Amino acid sequence: MPTTRRKPAAVLAATACIALLASACTGQSDTSTQNDDASKDTTITFWHGWSTPSEVAAIQADVAAFQKAHPNIHVKVVGDINDDKINQALRAGGSNSPDVVSSFTTNNVGKFCSSNAFVDLAPFLKKDGIDPAKTFPKTMNEYTQFQGKRCALPLLGDSYALYYNKDAFKAAGIDGPPTTWSEFEADAKLLTKPKGDSYEQLGFMPDYHAYETTTEHYLAQWSPTYFDASGASNIAKDPAFEKGLAFQKQLVDGLGGFAKLEKYRTSFGEEYGATNPFNTGQVAMAMDGEWRLGMALAGKPKFDIGVAPLPVPDDQKATHGKGYLTGTIAGIAATSKKQNAAWELVKFLTTDTDAVVNFANAIHNVPSTFAALSSPKLQADPRFKTFLDIAQNPNSTTTPASVNGGQYLVSLQNLGYDIESGKQTDIKAGLAKTAQEIDAAIAQAK
Repeated sequence: MPTTRRKPAAVLAATACIALLASACTGQSDTSTQNDDASKDTTITFWHGWSTPSEVAAIQADVAAFQKAHPNIHVKVVGDINDDKINQALRAGGSNSPDVVSSFTTNNVGKFCSSNAFVDLAPFLKKDGIDPAKTFPKTMNEYTQFQGKRCALPLLGDSYALYYNKDAFKAAGIDGPPTTWSEFEADAKLLTKPKGDSYEQLGFMPDYHAYETTTEHYLAQWSPTYFDASGASNIAKDPAFEKGLAFQKQLVDGLGGFAKLEKYRTSFGEEYGATNPFNTGQVAMAMDGEWRLGMALAGKPKFDIGVAPLPVPDDQKATHGKGYLTGTIAGIAATSKKQNAAWELVKFLTTDTDAVVNFANAIHNVPSTFAALSSPKLQADPRFKTFLDIAQNPNSTTTPASVNGGQYLVSLQNLGYDIESGKQTDIKAGLAKTAQEIDAAIAQAK
C-alpha cells in the first residue's frame, strides 16, 4: 500500500482497539432479514482508510464508476478511517455509522468475524453465484475469513519481496539476487562497507524496528504454522519459528551487532519518500512491499533497482518464489440497515475486473482477483510482475486470523526485540513462554 500502508507497530496496536467489538455488535448477517431493496433509490455510507490526494482520487473514481452502473445507489464516502474509528462507530450504531467498511488491518478479520461486527458474506456470494476459491488467490481467500465464516473480501493485496541495488551488486561482484538465506547473508556482508562506528553502506538492515522487517515478514519464508488444530499457539512446537528468529539474530550479529545497527538506523530518513534508506543508498537490499517500487522510482534514485522474491531456507530452495501476503479488506457493517445495497458496492469494488485493475493501477498495489491479475489493462513495470507472481504462488503465506486480532503477533514481535538485542538468549525458552502468553490472551478474549 502507498503512503497509508501501516507501520507494523501502528497496526499491531490498532488490533487492541477491536477488543470491545465482541460485546458491542449484535448485527444480523442473514440476508433474509434485510428488507432493503437494492433496486430502489437509496444512499449508503462507505468508510475507507486512504488519505493522500492520489489515493482518495483513485477510490473516488471507483465509486463514481459504481454509481454510474447503479444510478439509484448513492454513496457517501468518508476517508482516513482507521480501525479505532470503525470500532467506535459500530459500538454506537445509529445513522452516522457506515454501511460498507474497508480496513488495512487483515489482522483483525478474526475479531470482525467472531464478534459479528461484519456480516457473513456467504449468503450474498451464493445468491450471486460467486465462488471465492475461483475468484481470489488462495492466500487472499484465506485472510478474509475466520473459522469457516467469511465476513470480508480482499480489496487489493500486498506482497513482500526483495529490493536490491543492481549497481552495488555489480561493484561487489555479485551476479544476481540471492535465492537462499545463506546466499543472502553472504551477499549482505559483501555489500557492507563499514565506516568507523557506522557504515558507508550496509548490505541489509535486519533489525525488527527497521522498515517492514517484522517477525511475520521474515518468518513467512519458513512457511510457519502459528496455531495447531485446536487453536493453541504452535510457535514453540514448529521449528520454523526458532529457525527464523535464530537466523535474524545471526544477521544482526554478523552485520555489526545490535547497538551499531540501531545507531545507524537512527540516521534513516522517512519510510515513504525519497529519503528512504534504500533510495539513498544507505542500504543495498531491502525487504518491502510492491508499493515501494513506484515510490522508489519517483524518487529518481541514482542506481538501477532490482526486484526478486525473498530468499528461502536452504532446505526449502524448491519453494523460492513465495512470500508474505496481506492486503486491504472490505465488508458490510452489521449495524447497516441497507445491507443489500451495501453488498452491491462491496461486490463491485472487489470482483469487478475493471474496478480492481483501475484501482491497482492507480495506487500500485497487487490486484486481488485472478481475472484482474491476468488483465491486459494492468499497467505494471516489468519488475512488478515479481509481486504478481508471489500473490499467486501457492506456497505464499499470511498470518492467520485470531479471535483477539493480531495480539499474538505483538507478543511474537516483542520476543523478537528481546532476542535481537540480547535480552533473551534462549530462543526455545522464549518461544515457550510467549506461546503461553498468546494462549492466555486468546482464552481471555473468548
